[in-house]
Amino acid sequence: MTIVGVLALQGSFNEHIAALRRVGVKGVEIRKPEQLQNVGSLIIPGGESTTMAKLAEYHNLFPTLREFVKMGKPVWGTCAGLIFLANKATGQKTGGQELIGGLDCTVHRNFFGSQIQSFAADIAVPELSSKEGGPEIFRGVFIRAPAILEVGPEVQVLADYPVSSNKVSDSNSADGVQVGNTVSEKRVIVAVRQGNLLATAFHPELTADTRWHSYFLKMLGDVGEGSSSSVVSIGTDSHLNQPRIDFPIYQ
Repeated sequence: MTIVGVLALQGSFNEHIAALRRVGVKGVEIRKPEQLQNVGSLIIPGGESTTMAKLAEYHNLFPTLREFVKMGKPVWGTCAGLIFLANKATGQKTGGQELIGGLDCTVHRNFFGSQIQSFAADIAVPELSSKEGGPEIFRGVFIRAPAILEVGPEVQVLADYPVSSNKVSDSNSADGVQVGNTVSEKRVIVAVRQGNLLATAFHPELTADTRWHSYFLKMLGDVGEGSSSSVVSIGTDSHLNQPRIDFPIYQ
């Protein structure tokens, strides 16, 4: 049985562990470098990215986290976790913050605004639907959320979101980012996959829809771990028939 680690420095780690439990998998809290030796995959939750980075630096986690990514083990970053995984982040506080890197993209921190500008919206997720079933839309919960402005050629775009052209232009001019062909004039990317790395700008753990967690778990087999030893199910894929419940869903 593979145990999924959840970085538990700050943010919505309890909600991720609860979501994993709903799909029949055990999640364990990770706070120290040596604890990563006991897990085959990792979720980096949403939270306050600067605070999380300071705590990770305090516990000397960055070297071990970077090695974990380089080893090809599945890692999923949500919201602040997306920022952690990006090779480049803009819109940061003075002095910036340390990143894990590995995901070939440029992310804009707090692209969608402050805490009071948080929102929930339906986003098109055809790839998720084709792999996990269910509707081709997902209720994305965006809390002080980042957005991906540019991705490299090996990055698969899983979802994007429409914004005003002025919003994209303002973000680019403020930080000197040139948007490539992967981002249309009025859309920004909010979910991607690159090999063993998955990243979402929104918070799937705050909804009743567990398809992103199931999708991530299947990545264990994609990157070389045997699926028979990766996940031990204790129930059926109930997310297909779950009623729609708005956030928060933490149990």
